[in-house]
Amino acid sequence: MNPFRTDIPVEEAWDILLNLPLARRTERVPLDGALGRVLCEDILSPEMVPPFDRSPFDGYALRGADTASASREHPVTLSITEEIPAGSAPTLPVDPGQAAKILTGAPMPAGADATVKYEITEFTDSTVTFFEPVKPGSNVVPAGEDIRTGDLVAAAGTAITPPVLGLLASLGISSVPVFARPRAALISTGSELLPVEAPLAPGKIRNSSRYTLGAYLQQAGVLLCGAETVPDDTASIAAAIGKAFETVDVVLTTGGISVGDYDLVQKAAEALGAQILFWKLQMKPGAALMAATLDGKLLLSLSGNPASAALALHLIALPCLRRYAGLSRVLPETISVTTLAPFKKPSPNRRFVRGRLVVEDGKACFAQTGDQGNGVLSSLIGCDLLGEIPAGSPPLPAGSILTAYRI
Repeated sequence: MNPFRTDIPVEEAWDILLNLPLARRTERVPLDGALGRVLCEDILSPEMVPPFDRSPFDGYALRGADTASASREHPVTLSITEEIPAGSAPTLPVDPGQAAKILTGAPMPAGADATVKYEITEFTDSTVTFFEPVKPGSNVVPAGEDIRTGDLVAAAGTAITPPVLGLLASLGISSVPVFARPRAALISTGSELLPVEAPLAPGKIRNSSRYTLGAYLQQAGVLLCGAETVPDDTASIAAAIGKAFETVDVVLTTGGISVGDYDLVQKAAEALGAQILFWKLQMKPGAALMAATLDGKLLLSLSGNPASAALALHLIALPCLRRYAGLSRVLPETISVTTLAPFKKPSPNRRFVRGRLVVEDGKACFAQTGDQGNGVLSSLIGCDLLGEIPAGSPPLPAGSILTAYRI
């Protein structure tokens, strides 16, 4: 009997991996370095935004009651107390029979309860005339319209976005507590792999997965702390994994995880004393995947086929790394899509098809991005959806409804 689970559904892999014990690190960063980082504490507002009642436009601040009888035939004229530009505070109250000239964003003076655009008044340097009643409370931006004292600005587990940064800045919060970025190492196994600058040789290929997966990791906010290529040798693979674990949270490997004579990653993990959690998933492509832990850290071993590795990265590895990053939502979002073209192959196994979101007549549609072979990297260009075809499906006609995972 196998000492670990094999050939499991993607959902079971999520259940295993996303419930592993996890030690996260935290730090405090300035706003300039906070974009995309994940809050480790709730941020409550220490004040109101805006902090005072203000005018939404250039005009006049007044008491609405003073204009109750105003009409074109019987206008009401008020004396001007002062001019209040943005960035200045009022120095005089507005008493009955008075108004203040006020500019956009300036604070309302005491006593005033409404504003009127200057375009619908007549004015001199000392007076302003109104030709219709102004309702008290009209055209005033109240203090706390956006955020009130004690409001939750952003919750722990939230990724910091541009508007969150803007709100924090408006509240005078210059630094924020965040989870440390997860650290990962990428180890490519395979005696056939060449560095990118090397000329091709018989039986050799250049290592594309190192760049594809490394870029996806960096795009996800992961600190890529190493990218090494090792030959098909158990001792070399084990040494590379053990060394990487000295400095990172997650080690990802590619290649050497199937059932051939040179698929040695499982043996290398066992030689290190790692606990293997599962091997092989019920999905195509990307079925060849092993998960293991070593001293509380995670090893994820992916296929050597570039497209297979990329799909497994999106569906399995990145949710784990988002959890390390502190995000409260880690699984890819799903949407229902209508296929624009047929998928001509039967799918005895659960299949994930590379495609992109297209909106036609207000409907979410799925357009395949190219050949779906396990080693085909070009169909990942422009790919932002993985369409799921259930196991046992026949060839699908155009117009089929699929669940798609956003990547």
